[in-house]
Amino acid sequence: MSGIKTFYIGTGLTRRQTLGLAGALAISPAFPSFASDEIGKVLDAKGEVMRTQNDIEAAIRTGAALANNDLVATGAKSFASMTLGSDTKILMGENTEVLLDSFLAEQGGVLELVSGDMVFDRPEGTPKIDLTIRTTFGQIGVRGTKFFTGKSRGNFAVFVEHGLVEVKSGQTLRKVAAGEGVDIATDAKTRSLFGGDMSETKKWGKGRIEEAYKAVGLM
Repeated sequence: MSGIKTFYIGTGLTRRQTLGLAGALAISPAFPSFASDEIGKVLDAKGEVMRTQNDIEAAIRTGAALANNDLVATGAKSFASMTLGSDTKILMGENTEVLLDSFLAEQGGVLELVSGDMVFDRPEGTPKIDLTIRTTFGQIGVRGTKFFTGKSRGNFAVFVEHGLVEVKSGQTLRKVAAGEGVDIATDAKTRSLFGGDMSETKKWGKGRIEEAYKAVGLM
């Protein structure tokens, strides 16, 4: 999808837990130097915020540089925000993991939401980039936008604040416009309820929007 971004969300053992079984643990209050090419930085880190690379896990703080292959994870009651390139911002809720698979400033690349809740924010009017965000439940194609994805009222959901998003799960594809959201089926019961892999698009009310943004520390 040219000019479009996509993404998937994980369940079961988190990638952080999996890496922890095989990797060494090196927790440091300073910013560890993991990789050579900086693609962004941590804008804000509240509580337990860790970064894993090459099977080594270390605590990071506000201002830490980020590189490709970094797995950034938040603990309970912890939040983080990071910037990639000059315009892309990622906000992470508690117990959330995001893998910076391969990102090239102002061009795009691949990110993975392994678990948890996040907001992707790229201001209106900025140049479009080709970015893929992988998840387990589906993939989302985005054109320079701001959206939430994660748990919402018992489902996995995507809500778009501005811009246009294409959400694909299984055989179902939905175009989600500003102010709209979709719920994605996570089991056979909800798939039967939706009549497919995903609900129809619908306007989200103020209460549900606030709940979603509260999950990533915005409210």
